[in-house]
Amino acid sequence: MAKSPKKPGAENLTQLGTATPVPASPEEAKLERVPNPHADTNYVARFTVPEFTSICPVTGQPDFAHLVIDYVPGKWLVESKSLKLYLQSFRNHGAFHEDCTVAIGKRLASLLAPKWIRIGGYWYPRGGIPIDVFWQKGKLPAGVWAPDQGVASYRGRG
Repeated sequence: MAKSPKKPGAENLTQLGTATPVPASPEEAKLERVPNPHADTNYVARFTVPEFTSICPVTGQPDFAHLVIDYVPGKWLVESKSLKLYLQSFRNHGAFHEDCTVAIGKRLASLLAPKWIRIGGYWYPRGGIPIDVFWQKGKLPAGVWAPDQGVASYRGRG
C-alpha cells in the first residue's frame, strides 16, 4: 500500500496511510493527534462507535457497547485511524464496563487536552442488567451546542 502524502503538522503520524495491525491491548495502542486547524473556534466533534466490544474479566464472554465520544478540541484533534485501532484493541481486553468507558475518556483527555470531553458507554445487557457509564472532564464552553447523544436507555421488549 502506498503511503499517503503527509499534511502539515502530521509529520509524526505513523499509522495513517499504512497497513497497521490491531494492537494486542489498549496499553500497546498508539493514539495519535493532529493540529486543530480551527483552534480559535469552539465546536463539538463526535465519534460514534456502535459496535464496541471488550471481554468480561470474570467470564471471558464478550461485552458489547454503543459508545459516543464528544469533545470540544483545543490545539489537537485525535487522528481517527489511530482511534479506531485503539478502540479495536479492547476486543480481547478483559475489563468491566466502567473501566473501559472511563479509561477511554481519560486517555483521550490526556492526549488532546480538550476544552471539554464526555463519553457515554451504553452497554448491552449481560446477566439481565444493562450498564450505562458516563464520564466527562471540563465544562462545556458557553454558546457551544452539544446535542443529546441520541442513544436511548435500554428498554428491552417492554
